[in-house]
Amino acid sequence: MFLRRTGAGHNNERAAGMVNRRREPEKQLGQKPPARDEVLVSILNHPRDLALARDHHWYRIPVRSADKWLLRRWPPQWLTFYQTSIFGREAFAIRYYAPVLHVRQVLRRELFPDQPRDEKALQRYYQLILGPLQQLDRPIFSRRRRRIIFIPTTWQKFMSAAEINDLSDESPLEDRLWAELKRHDLNPERQEFITANGHDYALDFAFYCATGRLDVETDGDTWHSDPHRISEDNLRDNDLETGGWKLLRFNTSQLNDQITDYCLPTIIKNLQRLGGLAEDRLIPRDIQPDPSGPSQMSLFDDQSPPVNPS
Repeated sequence: MFLRRTGAGHNNERAAGMVNRRREPEKQLGQKPPARDEVLVSILNHPRDLALARDHHWYRIPVRSADKWLLRRWPPQWLTFYQTSIFGREAFAIRYYAPVLHVRQVLRRELFPDQPRDEKALQRYYQLILGPLQQLDRPIFSRRRRRIIFIPTTWQKFMSAAEINDLSDESPLEDRLWAELKRHDLNPERQEFITANGHDYALDFAFYCATGRLDVETDGDTWHSDPHRISEDNLRDNDLETGGWKLLRFNTSQLNDQITDYCLPTIIKNLQRLGGLAEDRLIPRDIQPDPSGPSQMSLFDDQSPPVNPS
């Protein structure tokens, strides 16, 4: 495990080894975390932030950021760390995680007493007190080396994820479409944050194609039957169209009953019109789904998470 450095003896601690590579830890002796335990994917923008989590066992999140992005999923039971470009060869991946033992509100000056006592020192933060950092057997990579905000997810998805997009936990409709897209080797970015016409938006599924970009939205009946949401969606669609995005929307009935004979072919046709995916294979293969044929179990089927995810 990562050991706390206490001063002169830290070199001996390093020599003893600092990383526990358990894939499924126990929060308490003899007790595995529940599958629905809240896990938060946080961001490491500087090596000193990793050092604070590793050596002093805490991480900070501005209160305003938590209230904006995480209100429905707060507080987390586990914290994971997405390393950004500054980490070089370890960048754009999740390698470390830790249990959250306690959360408290503090001022920045309490976290960094040696920094100037200016207006910034009065900013409020959530300080997450952590247990020892642990290392994944297999890092969870981002295929597109993407930037993220925060990703709230579950323990089950965290233990099963092969890449960053597997972690998204917004709705069962999104999970259903994601599983179908992966089954046909179509890999968009999920919950991609972009700015269009001066407004920030999270796209359900963002496809980057050779000659354009496609946003695919899953419209749950409850969310989008709200008249206020309809007005917001209209503004959002206009902003995205103005910003060069093509949009497709599928409702609950279509995703539950017509995912293979309508939703998927519609997505494929639009990807082909945009020149194919801007990946190793430029044009997605034609798909002729056979609903009666066999299909592999996916991350989002009713199954227990594997110890070593593929």
